Parts: sequence; C-alpha cells; structure tokens
Amino acid sequence: MKTPKPPSFLSFLPTTVILMLLGWGGLVVLIINLPPNLGPRWLFFFLLTLALCGTFLPVVYFFHRRFPSRPPVEGSVILREALWFGIYASAIAWLQLGKMLSPVLALFMAIIFILIEVLLRLWERSRWKPGP
Repeated sequence: MKTPKPPSFLSFLPTTVILMLLGWGGLVVLIINLPPNLGPRWLFFFLLTLALCGTFLPVVYFFHRRFPSRPPVEGSVILREALWFGIYASAIAWLQLGKMLSPVLALFMAIIFILIEVLLRLWERSRWKPGP
C-alpha cells in the first residue's frame, strides 16, 4: 500500500506570487492614492487578506513539511490554513479601527481559529480511507 505524497512547493509558487503581488501591490496603491472612505476601507481588508495569505503560504507549507502528518495534507488544507492567517489579521485590523481590540480578544480569536482548524482536520482524518 502506497501512502500519498505531500504536494510540492512548486505547485504553490504561482499562487503565492499572485496573492502577494495583488495583495501587497494593491495595498501600496490603495494607501497612496485613495482616501479612507467606505469603499477603499473594505478594499483594504480584502487586499490585506490576500497579502497575508500569500505571505504565510510558504510558512504553512514549511511547517507541514517539517512536521508531517498521517495521512499527508492536501494542497487545499495548506491553502486554507494560510487563509486563516489573512482572515485573522483582517479581523484584528477591523477591530483595531473601531478601537475595540484588546489582547484578550486577540488571543480568544486566535484560539477560536485554531480550534476550528483542529476540528476540520479531525473531520477530514475521520473520512480518510487508504487506497487499494
């Protein structure tokens, strides 16, 4: 019985580059050229999510290569975990904008996101069946 191989980093490289260029480049253009009205403010959160998702994609991939699991993770799991970082940072920025962020709330949100991911991974692992 062969175990599936983890995905290579070359499969994530185009996604990483596109997300980082769109996110960080869009943030630079947005901050320099547009006033902080309602539309550009929501665009800021979207671009921040893209930028940090692209930035953390190689980090998440490295951690899954360094600490492999059984069965190996799929590419969608790595992308989803990188997206959690972007969503978390955007939520933190949104709360900070309204002056509602506290260290306890930031920690509580991080624990909630980690718990959601752990439960998703447990659910995926329970549905995994080895090949013939």
